[in-house]
Amino acid sequence: MRLLVAGAGARGSAYARLAAATGQAVVVGLAEPRRPLREGLAAELGVPAEGTFGDWQAMLAAGLPADGVIIATPDREHMAPFAAAAAHGYPILLEKPVAVDPAGCEELERVARSSGASAVVCHVLRYTRLTGLLRQLLSGNAVGRIISVQHLEPVGFWHFAHSYVRGNWRREDQSSPFLLAKCTHDVDWLSFIIGSRPARVSSFGRLTHFRPGEAPEGAAARCTDCPAEPRCPYSAPRIYGPGRPEGNAEADPARAYFAEVVDPGGDRESLWQALATGPYGRCVYSSDNDVVDHQVVNIEYEDGTTATLTATAFTAAGPRRTRIFGSHGEISIEAGTISIYDFLTGTTAVHKVPRAEASVKGEKHEGGDRGLVEAWVSALGTGDWSGIVSGLEESLVSHAVVFAAEEARRSGAVVPVRPFSPPA
Repeated sequence: MRLLVAGAGARGSAYARLAAATGQAVVVGLAEPRRPLREGLAAELGVPAEGTFGDWQAMLAAGLPADGVIIATPDREHMAPFAAAAAHGYPILLEKPVAVDPAGCEELERVARSSGASAVVCHVLRYTRLTGLLRQLLSGNAVGRIISVQHLEPVGFWHFAHSYVRGNWRREDQSSPFLLAKCTHDVDWLSFIIGSRPARVSSFGRLTHFRPGEAPEGAAARCTDCPAEPRCPYSAPRIYGPGRPEGNAEADPARAYFAEVVDPGGDRESLWQALATGPYGRCVYSSDNDVVDHQVVNIEYEDGTTATLTATAFTAAGPRRTRIFGSHGEISIEAGTISIYDFLTGTTAVHKVPRAEASVKGEKHEGGDRGLVEAWVSALGTGDWSGIVSGLEESLVSHAVVFAAEEARRSGAVVPVRPFSPPA
């Protein structure tokens, strides 16, 4: 399968590598405005010079023969490449969020409907081994009817500081609300597991900690010359590695991934310079961030099931944790293990999910990235789309929940989940 890739950031690059790793796809066109990222990925994947472009407009205008397009441009720049790719008749793999406001979602839905575009959204949690096993157990009546669910998205204190205080998703006017940027996955996954349409929501949350009034005494504008840095858990040198053994990125693959974002292809010296001059070395208490640092969302579904989603910066970084309360049992999901307590027998069955090791640079989500890309490439090649479980229609429901939750958080009301356009 011949693929075009719009956006060679962290997600676009990972999806491109995973597609190539299937042995059933080759990247023939790559668009990315940042030259080092564009040239690096093109060399890695063997994209010819005539297939590399500084922007997606030039790539699509070139008329390269292709079987599909991966769109992984910034959150606010999905609509235009989506519409252009749809007009060319290319099947599309679209990174989430698909749009950053209801009007954008409504326009994207209109374009998809009018063009007949084949669109798959990157809700990768649907494709993990854990999700597959959990759905199998639930369909086998493991706990009877699902009554309610508790779900925790433990963002991690340093991950939050990287992405939502210093990074690209720190401001709503430049990206999107925190809930949309980080937790569209989780909202979507809950609907997938529960199997009912969300009906109404309430929500609470705010920016509590990462603001000037919380700064330690003596804090400077940058970590690299701050007297309070040694006792600050959000210290950039501590998180990314240079000069701080306890935060050495080389010893922590997750942190090494983020250090590469700060200083692509650099060394310890250039990383320190990036922290001394760039956005990722700013004090977390004097940045220009405005997104919430914790939020709770309560969801009621059409079948009466309820769910609570908690997303917070203030955790150790780690896997999501879920409790499912059923009419005949309880399920606990943590660290790749599904434990089922049976009310009748009083016994607990433990199901270990084999760990999915990353196969390419940038792969995440415990095999979900790989499962999504493999399913999409296979569908392109065979025409059998039965392995695809994250179409645009399902994704738009999840986005509608997020927008309703944001309305509820700001108004203090219980808000219905409204479709973006009337059902056909």
